[in-house]
Order: sequence, then C-alpha cells, then structure tokens
Amino acid sequence: MAAPIRVKEGALTEDPVIRCKHLWKIYGPAPEELLRAHGGAPSPEAVRESGHVAAVRDVSIEIGKGELLVVMGLSGSGKSTLVRCLSRLVEATAGEIEVEGEDLRALDEKGLIRMRRQKMGMVFQNFALLPHRTVLENVAFPLEMRGQGRHERRDRAMEVIKLVGLEGREEHFPRELSGGQQQRVGIARSLAIEPDIWFLDEPFSALDPLIRREMQDEFLRLREILKKTIVFITHDFDEALRLADRIAIMYDGAVEQVDTPDRIVMEPATEYVGRFTHEISKARVVHARALAEPLDGRIVDGKAVPGDATIASLGRQLIGTDAEYLPVADSAGVVDGVINRMRALELLFAEDPS
Repeated sequence: MAAPIRVKEGALTEDPVIRCKHLWKIYGPAPEELLRAHGGAPSPEAVRESGHVAAVRDVSIEIGKGELLVVMGLSGSGKSTLVRCLSRLVEATAGEIEVEGEDLRALDEKGLIRMRRQKMGMVFQNFALLPHRTVLENVAFPLEMRGQGRHERRDRAMEVIKLVGLEGREEHFPRELSGGQQQRVGIARSLAIEPDIWFLDEPFSALDPLIRREMQDEFLRLREILKKTIVFITHDFDEALRLADRIAIMYDGAVEQVDTPDRIVMEPATEYVGRFTHEISKARVVHARALAEPLDGRIVDGKAVPGDATIASLGRQLIGTDAEYLPVADSAGVVDGVINRMRALELLFAEDPS
C-alpha cells in the first residue's frame, strides 16, 4: 500500500469577521438549567435522556474576511439552525457570537436591525418573493424598508438586477419567471443593501440539476466580483467541494470537521466525515498546492504546474515526464514549492473507492 499523502492544513488568511465560541441551541424546557447541570457541556445521551434536542451543540468556528465557508450535513444535522443563530434569526441558548468584534447576542432590537440592514444579506431556499410586486419592486424592497428615496433605491435595484443577469425582466412578476430566475431575484434582493456578510441557506436545492449548475456558475462569478464573506449551507457534498474555501461538516448538532476541501477529502477527521468522502474522486478535488513541499533550495526544471490545478487536470503532464519533482507556481506565477510526481500519480490512479 502506498504511503498516505499528507496535505497542508488550511488556515484563515484574514482576521475573523465572524467568531462563535461554544455555541448551543437547545430546544425544550429550561435548557439553561440543563447546561448548568452538566457544566456547560452535556453529552448527547444526557440531552436525549432529559427530553431536550440540541440542534447546535458546542460549536466554535471562525470565518475570515472574504472567505466562503460551506456548512454541510444531512437533514437534521443542525446546519440551518447554526446559520440562523449566526444571524440571530434564532436566539442561541448559550455561547458567544462576534461579528466584526461586536457582541451579536448583546445587541438590543435596534442594534440588531442596524447590523442586519448594514452588514448582512440573506438568501433562503424559499425565495419568499412578494407575488404582487415586480422584479424591480422585490429587489428594491429592503431599501424601501431602510427608508431610501424612490430614485435612489430604483437605481441600486437596477444595478443588482443587471449584475445577476435579469436586465430586461425588471417589470416581470415572480409568476412570470422560471425557478432559476426567481432565485436570481432573491439573490439580487439580498445584495441590494450591499452587505459585507452573505448568508445563503440551501439556495439552489429546489432547482433542477442543470439550472442548479448554472446558478453555481453564476454564484462563483458574483463571488469573484463582490468579495463577500459568505456562509453557504448545503446538503450536497459535490456542491460544497465546488464552492468552498473551507467546509464545516455537521452531525447531530456538532461540527465534525472544519477544513479545506483538499484536507476533508484526503484526511477525514471522523468516520462520519469519511462516509461523505468515500466515493469522491480525490484527484478531482485535491489541488497541486495541497501536495506541495517546500523548495528547500532545490532547483527544479520543467514547466511549473499551477497551484490551483487539480491533480486530475494535470494527468497528461504527470504522465509525460520522468522528473521526480515538478515545480508548483502560485497565482502570480512564482514557483514556491514542488510536488513529488510519484505521489501525485498514486493519487491520480488510486483505486475506485466504490
């Protein structure tokens, strides 16, 4: 058996925009008493025996500026409750939540409204469009609630309608749009307030596969343009792998692992995470930078491989050379590491896990 390939651990490149510590959301009578009785950390068995439900269980996580964190898990894992706690649509039972250094749980109603109107955009699976308002009126609605003037909110709404590719449909009503177009309206409406933080809860899950793929493409395009800090909820592992900077996998209210897609696939932290990754083609997920080793003074000849290229995409180059190491270049084209060709080939030709 080949030696396991170790991959670099992902880390935040910016100071956290969102930070939560020991976050709990427990449903049932007097949940605070349950926490106190167990020193702030009841076991899953203790929660069940008490008749409570821990929808979010002792979650600590940080999200960096401009990062796209995908939170995923099966139905009932707690992912949607977590994002609602992070936006305070649901009140957490215990724990800390900071947004840009501000204590979210300490805000009064006025402060919370200010935070949401100025910093947060939200998109949910249910588009919740106003049926008797046009696309333009739906997109401008949060600006109307903010008290902006008619002309100002119309101009801003038209900007984001164009951004999401709905120009020419601004006078249509929701019933006149396809599912994908309705979702674009929901996205445009959330962007109208120019949020720094964008929460999306399974926004594409109601769409058919072809439209879903198109919306993922559109989402990646918008992400590149807008540079938002994004928390994206999904139950689709392929979607998570395609979109995420890091992935948080949840089970039974707890976060099992938070890491880059490369490490999630190569080094699942728990048996549960391993079941998600078992049938994934690792070569199509793992990037050259994840296998890169330091140069350590080595001079490596040959064409450099891009660090953001997957091992699968490098198949021809890996097979077409006898070199022991291949240089790896960063996004600026500067060689900053090497990959061991044989290790990359082992990953490329790994047995089908199924």
